[in-house]
Amino acid sequence: MDKYTGKRLDGRYEIHELIGVGGMALVYRAYDIIDDRIVAIKILKDEFLGNDDFIRRFKNESKAIAVLSHPNIVKVFDVSFGDRIQYIVEEFIDGITLKEYLDQQKEVKWKEAIHFTIQILRALQHAHEKGIVHRDIKPQNIMLLQDGTIKVTDFGIARFSRSETRTMTDKAIGSVHYISPEQARGDVTDEKADLYSVGVMLYEMITGCLPFEADNAVSVAIMQLQADPKPPTEINPDIPDGLEEITLKAMQKNPAQRYQSAADMLRDIEAFRRNPSIRFQYKYFVDEKPTKYIDAINAVKSTDMPAYNDNYVYEEEPDAVPAKQKKNRSLLVIAGIAAAFLIAAIVFGITALINSFKSGPSDVTVPSFIGKAYTDIQSNPDYQKNFKFETTTQNDASQKAGIVLNQTPKEGTVVKAGSTITLVINGGGKTLNLPDLSNKTQEEAVEALKQLNLKYKITTVQDDSTPKGKVINTNPTAGTQVVEGATEIQVFVSSGPAVVQVQVPAVIDLPLADAKTAIIAAGLTVGEVKTRDDSNKAKNTVLESSPLPGVKVEKGSKVDLVVSSGVKPTTTVTVYVQLPKDVNHDIQLKAYLGNELLDQKTVNPSYNDIFTLSVQGTGGQKQLIIQLDGHRYQVYTINFDTGESKQTESNPYTPSSQGQESQASNPSTSVTS
Repeated sequence: MDKYTGKRLDGRYEIHELIGVGGMALVYRAYDIIDDRIVAIKILKDEFLGNDDFIRRFKNESKAIAVLSHPNIVKVFDVSFGDRIQYIVEEFIDGITLKEYLDQQKEVKWKEAIHFTIQILRALQHAHEKGIVHRDIKPQNIMLLQDGTIKVTDFGIARFSRSETRTMTDKAIGSVHYISPEQARGDVTDEKADLYSVGVMLYEMITGCLPFEADNAVSVAIMQLQADPKPPTEINPDIPDGLEEITLKAMQKNPAQRYQSAADMLRDIEAFRRNPSIRFQYKYFVDEKPTKYIDAINAVKSTDMPAYNDNYVYEEEPDAVPAKQKKNRSLLVIAGIAAAFLIAAIVFGITALINSFKSGPSDVTVPSFIGKAYTDIQSNPDYQKNFKFETTTQNDASQKAGIVLNQTPKEGTVVKAGSTITLVINGGGKTLNLPDLSNKTQEEAVEALKQLNLKYKITTVQDDSTPKGKVINTNPTAGTQVVEGATEIQVFVSSGPAVVQVQVPAVIDLPLADAKTAIIAAGLTVGEVKTRDDSNKAKNTVLESSPLPGVKVEKGSKVDLVVSSGVKPTTTVTVYVQLPKDVNHDIQLKAYLGNELLDQKTVNPSYNDIFTLSVQGTGGQKQLIIQLDGHRYQVYTINFDTGESKQTESNPYTPSSQGQESQASNPSTSVTS
């Protein structure tokens, strides 16, 4: 058993069991005896208590989450930054990480992947709007509840986008399989780095594998910078094209080619969820340079190639013929050989020409063309080389249209190459008049054509005057003579009036009545209206709309709304009280919220000179009074609307007689001198 299990922190949190170990902290399941709830406590590891960088990152996490309030982000209830222990008290999530879920499932359905991704993007949209970039989005930091709810956690390396501007390459930031190329390079990172990581997770969910894998982290980082992922449809052909486009756009190497915000990516996902066959036609690269052709032959000709010279000096043998005479003799021999070859070629060519005049076209035997499709005969190079074809038409309902019924000359006849063969082609059957199919349903028209043994092709077109699913007309038109089994009838079926697209109006922050009016005025209908408690907005103020404002939908579509219940959320404000210095005995501390005793403890400044107090309220301002040994020590104004505290009064500490607390109990009348 470790040193914390079974202990109680600050007299409030009973540590039950260790439930997780991270890179810089231990995570425990604990019981909050004051608020009567199960919580998760993240305690900084002992080896990092003296490490300023890890302490900074640990405090960053508490600061980041403290300004966030979203159903898809883990909540923080309390923090403590003492010298001997530093911890964060968070909402306890009864679930598993998305990483554990993917390991169990290997591959999830794309609809489920979309459900998870939407929640992650909503959480990131909230964080980005608060100026916070997570920088470590990966399945290990996504918690999955039993009801399918997603919670984003672990803001340990988050940063405020308006403070730090660069991720140092000499620090291990994020997980290499999910970090963006700019993180791997050490470039400036912003919200689009989180969206790249979301794209990688979406890729992993729909394909069952990571886009980049190698033997070591350095190789993976290089692949993040240089390699393109295999298209998801090559791994899983069932993935819709639109979802592949969304995934690859989020994973673009160049941040400018990615989604520019979580809201942009949510908008595309909403469009895809309504119409899974949608295509976005994203283009990332266009080669505007013309194709260059290289004339290799002319290039060789135009090159001044030096003559070959082996620099070898040949010595003449004694009594040999002089070199100049040898050279002349060699030239004469070569010229004689060339002349002999030329004469032989001329004689051979003349002989072949004479023989060709004597022989004429060669004899060929006519094969059987009966039963063959005329299109196959036309595409056969041997037939086209040896014969010329003429055709006539005859109808035979018992045979397939387009096949040869008869031929002249007959099979086996010997003819000269290039002779004409007459083929009788089947027209497909008897002729008949095409009936009028207009205003029939598609099913009725198809059945009528089948009864007449006619081939057909259905073409859907938009038509304002013909009901959806009814036949507009045909090609050929009604009354035209057609051949049974041969003529293909094109049937034009109405898809109904043109679909009118309208934008969802901007109804967020409007009163419900005004939102309904705006939705109806836009040609849409009001769908389901739900209420939510965790908002500071007035009752019936619109918090969310689905689809989102600005999204184009079909006229008449439903718009679902989420409105505020009017119940203000409970706000937790953390106050850090600086205890008096140079005091090494126990002090009785009492905290009053107004006239209500909020907390009382025995503290010793020599052990920890900071007293951390979490104050909860539901709106407005209240006064927090801190007493030491019954004396009025410090006064704070707590604003539960903004979550801020401000010290308004400070008095020097005056110890009571013999270190005992004074008898004053009313904070407003306690001793101040």
